[in-house]
Amino acid sequence: MELTLTDFFFNIPIYSPIEINAENINVFKQIIDKTVSSDFHGYNPFEKVESTFRVTTNLIPTSTSPYLEKGGFGTVRIRCKRTDMEFWYHILWQPNSNTLTKIGQYPSVADFHIYEVKQYNKLLPKERLKEFTRAIGLAANGVGIGSFVYLRRIFEHLINEAYELGIKENTVSEADFQKARMDAKIELLKVYLPDFLVENKSMYSILSLGIHELDEKTCLANFDTLRVAIEIILDEKLDEFRKQEKIKAAKKKLDALKGTIKKYRSNL
Repeated sequence: MELTLTDFFFNIPIYSPIEINAENINVFKQIIDKTVSSDFHGYNPFEKVESTFRVTTNLIPTSTSPYLEKGGFGTVRIRCKRTDMEFWYHILWQPNSNTLTKIGQYPSVADFHIYEVKQYNKLLPKERLKEFTRAIGLAANGVGIGSFVYLRRIFEHLINEAYELGIKENTVSEADFQKARMDAKIELLKVYLPDFLVENKSMYSILSLGIHELDEKTCLANFDTLRVAIEIILDEKLDEFRKQEKIKAAKKKLDALKGTIKKYRSNL
């Protein structure tokens, strides 16, 4: 798989083996070899700031270290260059299978991503927001199928929200909606849905497949892709929400300005 330092430390769940190959061997060395100074970008969830991090591992003092050849458990640290805080990672290197696995970390993957979800509190009801954070937390702890369940609930909420708007505006038939499959429902509601969701309606069938047929490993391997897709959909809605908020505020101020001008003219 393609590997970056940001992905390894902030995105990839624990207990997810990463095959080390010619394409990612340099990143692998940056993780375990202290002789390679490596900086990368990330988010400090405790200080709530974007920052640059540096790998401060001390696993391999030289390229001839037995750890590289024999493998085993080790500890890697990364340091936030803005705050000097250190985060800890426990890893397992298995040279026989060429796999590197995180087996523990602090803070968790969920800690790094839950802050992103909180920005959607104006779009999602409290319970749906909790389900989104549960999905991230489950995936961070190696539970793939369960994480898909909660992502699918977020997807279904967005569809139902659009349906209620369509019913309110009398542009959607309840009978047509109830008998339609999800793809057809999305087509019926596309004027109320973000473009990215409409263009990628197959997400729902993928989430459903994950719940009913795929194994934990496959779900975990694909969780991040689907999480990001859900966030893109929510980002579209958030942009529209903020636009409408600005329009409302501007109209209010313009109305007040008109009143002021009218009053000024009447006093002339």
